[in-house]
Amino acid sequence: MPDATAAGALPPRPDLSRWMMGVGFLLTPTRFFDACHARCGDWFTLRPAPGRTLVVTADPDAVREVLRGDPDVLHAGAGNAVLAPVLGPGSTLLLDGAEHLRHRRMLLPPFHGDRLRASTAVMEEVAARHVAAWPRGQAGPALPRMQALTLEIIVRTVFGVEDPAHVARVGAPLRRVLAQVGTRGRVVALGLTQGRHAGPLSPWRRFLAARAAADAVVTEELAARRHAAPGQDVLSLLLQARDEHGEGLTDAELRDELMTLLIAGHETTATALAWTVERLVRHPDVLATAVAERRAGGHAYLDAVIRETLRLRPVVPAVVRQLRRDLRLGGWDLPAGVHVAPSIYLLHRRADLYPEPLAFRPQRFLDAAPSSSTWIPFGGGVRRCLGASFALLEMRVVLGALLDAAQLAPARGDRAGEGTTRRAITFAPARGGRIVLR
Repeated sequence: MPDATAAGALPPRPDLSRWMMGVGFLLTPTRFFDACHARCGDWFTLRPAPGRTLVVTADPDAVREVLRGDPDVLHAGAGNAVLAPVLGPGSTLLLDGAEHLRHRRMLLPPFHGDRLRASTAVMEEVAARHVAAWPRGQAGPALPRMQALTLEIIVRTVFGVEDPAHVARVGAPLRRVLAQVGTRGRVVALGLTQGRHAGPLSPWRRFLAARAAADAVVTEELAARRHAAPGQDVLSLLLQARDEHGEGLTDAELRDELMTLLIAGHETTATALAWTVERLVRHPDVLATAVAERRAGGHAYLDAVIRETLRLRPVVPAVVRQLRRDLRLGGWDLPAGVHVAPSIYLLHRRADLYPEPLAFRPQRFLDAAPSSSTWIPFGGGVRRCLGASFALLEMRVVLGALLDAAQLAPARGDRAGEGTTRRAITFAPARGGRIVLR
């Protein structure tokens, strides 16, 4: 791979040391991106780690070109390499080229059409039961509650299990993996010790132990299912899936894809749900409209609330592509080897795309569907999140159950909106989305 800085001038760099750049990128991500954008405009270059050059853009034309560009030139799998320790090398998120398309085609059917609609009953049952059990009258973060709820939904959907003990046995090691990357401090500590032969109590060793335990549970479920009658759950469908050559996914590939569905699939949705209730309790007029619509049997406004939340508080801040050859983009001659990062966060806050961009206004999305090139919380092009439709349906079901069963209010003294904290690759509410249910 050519040197990433050899050809041409890169977009400007913020006037920050590498240390300050790395700390800002990890610890105060939204303030950091806002500051970079204010100093440099729609294009800026970051070098948050040795040997890594990241060109960030909020230029709508460039974002569209990257998302729709040649996947043989713009490698998303290489751009997502930081996720390999968590998801495994066989994850669709880490693949490029023909192998990515092969996996994507086999993974797509369970999350669309009739298969997707069949998941609604599980979502409704789990959501109603969890919401009924949440404490009333006391302030608490929504995020851990949403994590438990969405984890049960994804475990039951993927494995087709209903026994609570079975669900808990599968879910427990997955929660331990996420706990290792669940705070800013742990993200930093993990990065500092990754790959080093540190002691058994080092963050990296603890993470590896948690990942091995999760792998073992998923591998056990996979082995048992290969000898069972096929069902209609996601794993059964993946075991039956074949590519154009009649070949299925290997056990190693299935294990990594299952880890991706189980970990990434529920953590991102839980975070989006926490952000949505964080927004709702701070906008009583929006909350009242959503409740009234729910009582009338509709969901168009609630869907708009979800879309507006994902615009203003995107869970994933950017998508990343590594250039496999030199590319002219937005007037810049970018060399092979650099990572290009269309910023979802900054794009969604452009006043020319969204008037009063910092205002929480769900009505933006009532009259027309959001544009696939300017509303991109799930990415875009051939790399758009496979579970986007599943996630949007799940959010509608969970929020509907919450509005049906309880009154939502902000915690006392919590009127101001929550800041953002980094949890692995997601941007989450800094206090977990604190709410009171009555």
